[in-house]
Amino acid sequence: MDRIKAMQTFVRIVEARSFSRAAESLDLPRASLTATMQNLEAYLGRKLLQRTTRSLSLTTDGADYYERCREILAALDAAEAPFRADGAPPQGRLRVELPGALGRNVVMPRLGEFHAAYPDVELVVGLSDRLADLNRDGIDCALRVGELDDSALVGRRVGSMRFVTCAAPSYLARHGTPTALDDLGKHQAVVHFSGRTGRPFDWDFEVDGAVRRFNFTGPVSVNDADAYVCAGLQGLGLIQAASYQVAPHLDSGALVALLPDYPCAAMPVSLVYAKGQMAAPKLRVFGAWIEALFASHPQLHL
Repeated sequence: MDRIKAMQTFVRIVEARSFSRAAESLDLPRASLTATMQNLEAYLGRKLLQRTTRSLSLTTDGADYYERCREILAALDAAEAPFRADGAPPQGRLRVELPGALGRNVVMPRLGEFHAAYPDVELVVGLSDRLADLNRDGIDCALRVGELDDSALVGRRVGSMRFVTCAAPSYLARHGTPTALDDLGKHQAVVHFSGRTGRPFDWDFEVDGAVRRFNFTGPVSVNDADAYVCAGLQGLGLIQAASYQVAPHLDSGALVALLPDYPCAAMPVSLVYAKGQMAAPKLRVFGAWIEALFASHPQLHL
């Protein structure tokens, strides 16, 4: 049994979550993958996969073996890359998780550029504001906004998210324009809450080197950043939104920037991945591309 080939087959089955889809992606008969898995499980003396007619899941041993296989295959790619006579470009499947609004508005419109540069890298992109478990979900890397608290992951800061306090002219015509932080108590805001925790996001202002924090109530609450801006555009309340999202609306006059003497606290944007994974060429080039993308963005650069 070719153990490296067996590991690659196992990883592909897990990531495809289907023998049939894995067989199709590998251009092999399904029976060939079934035989490989039977031989691998017999060799290890452990059951790796639980299979029914409708589902496929990892056993506890299978989940542990999957992580070890990913590490071994990534290390093998990194070790071979400098010595390949054909100068083979990065290749293979790369699973990426992006925050919804950031992915839709910043990364996805430019993704064609990455594909043109690295056509042999098969990107599997998820857009979600959930805090995915990279190891459990088989994700190679993810963009995270805010301070990192998972010590099991490596974080590479690629940008900085800046925020703007603003409102639609229709709201200001009805409620007046706040000129100081103390005026905010007289206003209502659109509430942006976390879809993961249900907790509203605070508004943070930098005042004399310290952060002053506010909480708001309002007639509308949403858990999506694009929906949040949409509600603000309709005059439903003040919003404190990412500058990359509202820049076009500020330029057009659909939104008006407020409290210029009280800047909002910025938040780091990081690319996170499991320890040892950046050695994989496909992840290394994607990380470099993301870093360059943010460096060129007027509202998201470091």
